[in-house]
Amino acid sequence: MLLQWNKYAQRLGEKGFRIMESLLLINDPTLNGTVITLELPNEGSKLDFESQIHGLLGHLKGHLHNHDITIEVIVNEKIESKRSFNDQDRYNRLLEINPNLELLRSTFGLDLLS
Repeated sequence: MLLQWNKYAQRLGEKGFRIMESLLLINDPTLNGTVITLELPNEGSKLDFESQIHGLLGHLKGHLHNHDITIEVIVNEKIESKRSFNDQDRYNRLLEINPNLELLRSTFGLDLLS
């Protein structure tokens, strides 16, 4: 689910929908059965997200082959967004998403610049 969520966010970013992309990536959603829960930092973000939710639901339902999926949005003004501040933080975040990145880094002898 998280992989498809991130793919959809990336596609939106490529199309120029940066606000919706950042809302999708501000926090990792949680999955409980067929309910996806996303925490957003304020009511305005929730309204922006809900205005564009149908495209995301269609994408997830189609790619996950599950038409019972619903998305619940919770406003939590105390959450800290997961922002990457340096190259190491970005690399660690990408490594969480795709562990094969470490194989690529070691195979080609790549190193992070600081």
